[in-house]
Amino acid sequence: MKQLGVLDTAFINLEHPNTPQHVGGLGIYDPSSAPGGFVRFKGVISNFERRLSKHTIFRSHLHRVPGNVDRPYWVEDANFDVEFHIRHIALPQPGDWRQLCILVARLHARPLDMTRPLWEAYIIEGLDNIPGVPKGGFAIYTKMHHSLVDGAGGSSIMSVIHDLEPDPAAVPQGPRVVTADVAPGNVYLATSSAVNNVKNSVKMLTGGIGVLRDLGKMAVGMAQKKIPIPSINSPRTRFNTPVGPYRVFEATEFSLADVKFLKDFAGVKINDVVLSVVAGGLRYYLDHHNELPDESLSVTIPLDMRTRRGMTDENNQVGSVFVELHTNVADPLERLAGIYKSSQEAKVYGENSPLVDVLRLAGVMPPALTRSLVNSYSNNHLTRHLPLGISSVVSNVAGPTFPLFSAGARMVRYYGLGLLTPGVGLFHLIFSSNGIMTMSIVGDRDSMPDPAFYRECIERSFAELLAAAKSQSNAKTADATADVKTPEVKKTAKSSTTSAGKKATATASSASASAKTTAKAPATKRPAKTSVATPVKKPVARKAKGTTTKDAKPLNAKSSSELRAKEDGNVVQINHSNS
Repeated sequence: MKQLGVLDTAFINLEHPNTPQHVGGLGIYDPSSAPGGFVRFKGVISNFERRLSKHTIFRSHLHRVPGNVDRPYWVEDANFDVEFHIRHIALPQPGDWRQLCILVARLHARPLDMTRPLWEAYIIEGLDNIPGVPKGGFAIYTKMHHSLVDGAGGSSIMSVIHDLEPDPAAVPQGPRVVTADVAPGNVYLATSSAVNNVKNSVKMLTGGIGVLRDLGKMAVGMAQKKIPIPSINSPRTRFNTPVGPYRVFEATEFSLADVKFLKDFAGVKINDVVLSVVAGGLRYYLDHHNELPDESLSVTIPLDMRTRRGMTDENNQVGSVFVELHTNVADPLERLAGIYKSSQEAKVYGENSPLVDVLRLAGVMPPALTRSLVNSYSNNHLTRHLPLGISSVVSNVAGPTFPLFSAGARMVRYYGLGLLTPGVGLFHLIFSSNGIMTMSIVGDRDSMPDPAFYRECIERSFAELLAAAKSQSNAKTADATADVKTPEVKKTAKSSTTSAGKKATATASSASASAKTTAKAPATKRPAKTSVATPVKKPVARKAKGTTTKDAKPLNAKSSSELRAKEDGNVVQINHSNS
């Protein structure tokens, strides 16, 4: 039994039917690496059960304190049923990318059962018409409450459900020990709550004094222009409207080599490249809807607070800062340079501001009080009255550089899914692994009814940025080549005692002088090569018969005209045709 930390409790207190506080992941797997070349559902359950036996947190449920006067406890479930948490479903025919996105969006919108261990997994078969998916391939969608894990700890989740080898049964396993907790009694909870409330009051008092002190230091730093002032007055967009209970999901992918080329060419960080791609995508999308503001939009990016306050026993150690996207700049390279400057300023601000930890307030106060405030805030749509205009959250998670296996099947793609808050209806999650960077989009359905089109805007933004960088790189190379001087070639004539030989000598001398005169003339530079950025169509990966996972090309979604779902109110109807 273990009491939740302050930040872990904050995510429990922020739970609301319209904004459930869980994160998710969608992995796609090739079963050809498994023993026998295929995977049974029972094998997946067995693998999950074996892996989860080593992590008690995924076999624990919440035990609330009577009256919600104190933080809840994790209690290991004596009746843990792994089959309740793992479900087996299949896409209807034809089993295309659009159907998979609609299914994942629906699953991600449903809140978790807060009386059971806070995670679920869905084995999804029938991916028969998705380009790049190996024959017999399947997907695993998982969702876990944010109180269990934060973005920076995502690698620990990957280790929970994956192995490093395709045949884990061949690896000797240690003895399996299953434990369970006895739920605490009311007397114990009442006593511990009284003690904790005193401790929390002292922490809030001392913490408040510390925050005031840090705010004073930050104000002095801002006055002396040593600490940049964050932009919190960005214009509001359609993504700042109240968030409803329905979701959309889309995803795309880029070559990690291309992303690193952009990083090195511009002298920036990978995060800056990611933010620039998002900025361009938002520009195209909002401009298409005639809603692009003249001022720059802003986003929040999570901070891993482990580097700031050290390791703790809390599952969550995350803060956040604001970054300007410079969406009012049309040139992609100029926009990237501006984003780099803004992200560096945000980093300095985050290192000096106590406000990056503001989310902890939702976990310090008694849950009974926090829950009532959260419900009032969400139900009355108070986000409409806030001046803060944050268009999205952008989180970048670095995955493993080595292959992972689940029940023997090799993971070929992974897409992360974030959560939405009452005032921010769009989340971008970037995941890098084995030379591929995926970008997943989770949005409020009312704010973004056309997610496939937004995916195209993101792809166009990346293609535009890459083309501009390569054009400048080629131009610099051409200029450098033209600046290299060609060495002079000396010409000599053989002397002759005959009159004919003398004439030949004179002619050769005249030609030599002429050549020298020409060589001294200034070299003319060749015109720099330029390339025009053109819209890039999404490649369709085709898999020939008999190819293996190694030969499989990247997974890609289809065009928006093929992926757009029919709408009937708030319910999406799956079109079973392959259009």
